[in-house]
Amino acid sequence: MAEDRQKAAPGWRNVRVMDLELDGKVAVVTGGSRGIGLATTRTLLAEGARVVAASRRPGPELERLAGPDLLHVAADLMDPAAPAAVLAAAVRHFGGVDVLVNNVGGPPPGATLPRFSFMAADDADWQAMFELNLFSAVRTVRAAVPCLLERGGGAVVNVSTGSARAPGAMNADYAAAKAGLTVLTKALSEEYAPQGIRVNTVSPGPVRTPWWTDDGGAADVLAAAFGSDRDSVLTTVAPEAMRLSTGRMVDPQEVADVIVLLASPRSASTTGADFAVDAGFLKQT
Repeated sequence: MAEDRQKAAPGWRNVRVMDLELDGKVAVVTGGSRGIGLATTRTLLAEGARVVAASRRPGPELERLAGPDLLHVAADLMDPAAPAAVLAAAVRHFGGVDVLVNNVGGPPPGATLPRFSFMAADDADWQAMFELNLFSAVRTVRAAVPCLLERGGGAVVNVSTGSARAPGAMNADYAAAKAGLTVLTKALSEEYAPQGIRVNTVSPGPVRTPWWTDDGGAADVLAAAFGSDRDSVLTTVAPEAMRLSTGRMVDPQEVADVIVLLASPRSASTTGADFAVDAGFLKQT
């Protein structure tokens, strides 16, 4: 597969391709239909993996990737029964699981972020935030571990956030839930590394995903707060306010590339680590 991809590239005789050894591996990606999850699904497929993308709806971009190596499972990961159902579907369809990417997260349905104050979120808001951003991952890992052990091990990549390590005044509930996910990752890596399961975290900074770009999303909320417009927020206001070293928000593909490398057997000695893909957001921590 790697050789085929190499030959398909223009001027392939002068190009060297790293084989990530993912041919035939089965990966489950939660939140796999948009943003980072979609980019991860697309990249895993390009590397020869078979992918189960779980999300409420497939969406047109995921549907364009349709083929024998892609299965979409319609699932609300806030439903406690959904993670086990997703893993069971992966085993039925592809015979097992080698990789789990816990990517689903962000604002729960009906919530609008950013929230500018701790007092803006009540108990129900906190509970919903933790259900989506922490407990969904807890349940999905719980369902995946037996599958991974049956294959002799594998990889889990949890998508956290730079705000888990450098929280600010906004979105305290989101930062707290993701901080829990980051700590969970390290605990899991300690327990399961001897059994062949590697567990790592990728912590993005602000990524140009639908969370920001959808109508009524973060860009619109910040534009209203700062007396600006959504395009200026995306290109200038947010990067400057967050002191991003690169001067721009992160592209979803840049996060997906790191996720897929960590999912690869080429990262066999990497576990319990937290990788910042954040345009320099965490440089001060």
